[in-house]
Amino acid sequence: MDDPGSTLRVEVLGPLRVVVGGLPVEVPGPKRRAVLALLALAEGRTVRVDRLVDALWPGDVQESGRQALHTHISRLRTHLGPAAARVQTRHGGYRLDLAADGLDLAQARTLLARARETPDLAVLKDAHALWRGPALADLTDVEPIAVAVEGCAQLYREVTDALIACAVGAGRAGDVVGLATAAHADDPLREPAVLLLMRVLAATGQAPEALRTGREYRRRLADETGLDPSPALGELERDVASGSGKGGPAPVEHTRPTTRLFGREAQVATLHRLIGSERLVTVVGAGGVGKTRVALEVAQRCEASTVLLLAPVTDPAAIPHALAAALNLQVAQGDVLAACIALLGDRPGLLVVDNCEHLVDAARDTVGVLLSACPGLVVLATSREPLGLAAEYAFRLAPLALPDSDRDLAEVPSVAVFLDRARRVRPDAAPTPADLHLVADVVRRLDGMPLAIELAAGRLSGFSLTDLHRRLDRALDLLGGRTGGNGRHRTLRATVEWSYELLSDDERRLFRYLSVFVDGVALDDAERLAADLIPDTDPGAVLARLVDASMIDAAFAEGGTRYRILETLRAFGLDRLTAEHEDDDAGDRLLRWAVDLTTWFASTVATEREPEADAVLRRELANLRAAWQSTRSRGAIDDGAVLVASLHDAVTYRDLIEIRGWAEELAADFIGDPALAAHPRAAAVLGTAAEAAYHRGDHATAEGLARGGLDRATDKFGTWCCLSVLSVVALARGAHAEVVEHSLAADAIAPRPRDNPGVAALAMAYSGELDRARELQARGRSGAVSPSMRAWNHYVAGEIESVAGDTGAAERHYLQAIDLARTSGATFLGGVALVGLVALRGRAGRTADALRGYRDVVDYFARTGNWTHLWPALRNLADLLRRLGDPDDAAVLDSAADASSDAPAVDRAVRPPAAPAVSISRAEVLRVARDAIERNLSR
Repeated sequence: MDDPGSTLRVEVLGPLRVVVGGLPVEVPGPKRRAVLALLALAEGRTVRVDRLVDALWPGDVQESGRQALHTHISRLRTHLGPAAARVQTRHGGYRLDLAADGLDLAQARTLLARARETPDLAVLKDAHALWRGPALADLTDVEPIAVAVEGCAQLYREVTDALIACAVGAGRAGDVVGLATAAHADDPLREPAVLLLMRVLAATGQAPEALRTGREYRRRLADETGLDPSPALGELERDVASGSGKGGPAPVEHTRPTTRLFGREAQVATLHRLIGSERLVTVVGAGGVGKTRVALEVAQRCEASTVLLLAPVTDPAAIPHALAAALNLQVAQGDVLAACIALLGDRPGLLVVDNCEHLVDAARDTVGVLLSACPGLVVLATSREPLGLAAEYAFRLAPLALPDSDRDLAEVPSVAVFLDRARRVRPDAAPTPADLHLVADVVRRLDGMPLAIELAAGRLSGFSLTDLHRRLDRALDLLGGRTGGNGRHRTLRATVEWSYELLSDDERRLFRYLSVFVDGVALDDAERLAADLIPDTDPGAVLARLVDASMIDAAFAEGGTRYRILETLRAFGLDRLTAEHEDDDAGDRLLRWAVDLTTWFASTVATEREPEADAVLRRELANLRAAWQSTRSRGAIDDGAVLVASLHDAVTYRDLIEIRGWAEELAADFIGDPALAAHPRAAAVLGTAAEAAYHRGDHATAEGLARGGLDRATDKFGTWCCLSVLSVVALARGAHAEVVEHSLAADAIAPRPRDNPGVAALAMAYSGELDRARELQARGRSGAVSPSMRAWNHYVAGEIESVAGDTGAAERHYLQAIDLARTSGATFLGGVALVGLVALRGRAGRTADALRGYRDVVDYFARTGNWTHLWPALRNLADLLRRLGDPDDAAVLDSAADASSDAPAVDRAVRPPAAPAVSISRAEVLRVARDAIERNLSR
C-alpha cells in the first residue's frame, strides 16, 4: 500500500492542479507544467523523450531540448517531494505513475461508463463536478495538449448530455434546465443538445418553448449548413405536440442482445458516428471477437433497424428470402429482393447483415443492390473479411482490453466478462484476490477473445478455477459447447476451422508456417517466408488476404508493419502443421530466421545503426526465445552456438538477463561433453557465458569459463571474448597490471574496435597513472563508432577526470555517456555511468541530487541482479551517509560489501574497514540503503 504522504493526484479538467498527500502543490513555470500535463495525459504510458522535446521545443535543436527536459524532470521531482518517485524514468522516456483515482480525466471517464451501464444521477453529477473550468487553458499552445483539451471538451459534452438525459428519465428535469440551456447555447447546431433541451422543456411544462427551440434549430441548420435535421427531431416534435411523453425512440423489434456488453462502449459509439456518415460499414474481425454482439448493440440503439442473420443460410440464392423474413415480409410470387427493396424504399433505416464471410460474394452483390436502390438505407455488416464494395468502411474489431497491471482487475473488460459468465454457473463463488490474478492470466492467454472467455467461464461448472487454468494449453478442445440455435459455432476449434476452410491452399500453408512465430513477424520476414513457400504468387497479396480473412492481424508502428496471430488461432495453426507433417520444416525455418537475425544484430550493433539493432532485438526477443528452446529440444548445438555468440553484445551491455542464462546453459553442455571440445565456437560460447557469470557477480565461475575457453580457442573472436572477461574480472579484484595485460592482448585481436583500451585506461586511472590512462582512452575514442562505444569512451573519460579532480569535465562526460547509452539501449553502460555521476555529485556537496541518483542506481542494479556493480555504488553511498552524519547505516553497507564475495576489491589504504565484515541478506542491504536515502532526503 502506498504511503498516504506520497499519493499524487493531477487534475486537468480546469487549470492544472497538483495534490500530493492531500495537499496542493505549486508547480511553477509553463514548460514544467506542460511536462507534467503531458505525462498525466498519457495515463500510465511511457512518453518518449523525443515526443516531449518535439512538443515543448518544436523549433529548437533536439540536444538542447533534451537537456532542458531532463532539467525540468529533475525539478519536477523536487516539487513533488514525497511523490517524486512517481515520475519514473523508462527506456527512452518518462512515465507518471498515478493511482486509479489519480487523474480527474480518467475518473470522469470511469464514472460516465459506470452510469451508462447502470443509469445513476448521483454518479453523473459527481462526474460533471470534476470540471473546474476550461481544461488546461494556459497550456494549449503545446499542440498535444491542445489535442487532449479537445478530447476533454468532447467528454464534457458527453457527461453533460448523459446527466441531462438521466435527470429527465428520473423525473428531475427541473434540476437541469439551466444546464441544458447552457449546453445548447455553447453549440446551437449540435443536435443532441437541441433534443435534450426540448425534452427538458417539455418535461417542465414548457411545450411551446420546446417546439420553438426545435423550429429555430431546423431553420438555423438549413440557413448555415444547407442540411436537414435527423428524423429524431421530427419524432420528438410530434411527441411534444401530442403530449405523449419525452420523445424517446420506439422499441426496436428485432433480435436483441441477451447478455450485458462489457468494454465496447467506445466501439459502439464510433460505429454510431460512422453509420451517420457512411452508407456501408463492415465490422471485421476474427471469429469469436464479438462482432455480432457489438452490431446488435448498435442496432438496439437505433430508431429503425432490421437484423439479417446469415449464419444459418448456406445457399447464396436464399439471401433475399432471409431478408424478407427479417423484414416480416410475405412474398408469394415475383422477385423477392425487389419486394424487399419496395418495402425499404427511400425511408431512412439501418440494416444489419451478420456473418457474411461464408457467402461473401452473394452478400456483396445483395448489399450493393440495396444501397443503390434504397438511398436512405445504411448497412452495418459483420464478416471475417471485408465485402469489397467501393463504398465500404471496414471497422476492425479488436479483442477486449487485457489487464496491464494488478490494479482494479475486476474492472478490466476481459476480466469482467469472465466474472459475469462465471456467476451464471457458480453464483455463490465470490472471487478472491488470488482468483482475480488467475482470471487475469486466463484472459491474457485467451487473447481477450469474448467467445473463448465465455466458454472458459462456462467450464467452471465442472472445473475449479485452478484446474481450468492448468488446462488452458489445450483450450481449442477444452472450450467447447453446443452449436447455437442460429447455426453459430460454439467451440473454439470449430470457430477457427470455419475461417481456415474459407482460405485457399496457399493461404492455409502460409498461415500454418507463420504460426511458429510466437510474437508476430515483421513484414519483410513474412514476405520472405511467403515467397519461399509460394514462389509463383505475390507475397504481399497472400498476406493481405490473410489479414482480410482475420486469420492474422496487421499492426502498424514506428518499426514498420508487423503481423500477429491470436494465440487460439496460432494453436490451431501448430496443430495443422503437425497434421500436415510440416512441423520439422517450419521449425528449421524458424531457426534459420533466428540465426540470420542474430548475425545481422552482431554486425549492425557495431555501427551507428545500433539503436535500430537494439530495437529489433528487443522486439523479437519472444521469437528468439522460441528458437532458443527449439535448439534445446532438437539438440541443435551449432545453431545454439551461433545465437549465443552473435548475442555477445546483448549479454555485455543490455541487461537482457534471459540471454545471459542461455549462454551459461549452453556453456554447461560444452563443458560436460568432451565431443564438443573442438567445436569451432567453443571459445565464443564459453567467453559469452563467462561475461554472463561476471555480471551476476560470480567472478570465480567467470574466470574459470574464460580460461577454459582460451584452452579451446581456434578463432580470434572466441579468444577476444575470453581475454575481455579476464580483464574485467581482474579489474574487480584490483589487479591492475593483469587488467592492462589482458585488455591490450584482447585489443590486438579484436574483430573491431571495442572497449578494451577503455578497460585498460580505467586500471591505469585507478592506479594513479593518469597520463597513461588518457593515452589509452584516446586510443579507444579513435575507434568508437556505435553509440554504446562512444558512451563507454565518455564514461572512461569521466572516471579519469573524476580521479584527477576535474568535477566539471567529469560530469559532462558522465552525462554524455548516460545520454548515448539510453539512445543505444545499452542499459548497463547507462547504469555504471550513473554510479560515477552520483558519486561525483555527492563529493561535490550536491546532496539531494546525489541521493536521488543513488535511489535510481539501487533500484536499477537490484532489478537486474548485478551486484558486482551495485556494491561499489553502495560503498559510495556509505561515504556520503557518513558525511551527512549517518555513520550507522554507512557501517552496515560497508561491512556487508566487505563480507560479499562478488564485491570488487577496495584499496584499504584509501578506505579502511569501518567495522568487522558482517554478512546480512541482500534484501536487508537494499532496505537499509533505501531507508537511509529517503530519511536523508526528507531532512
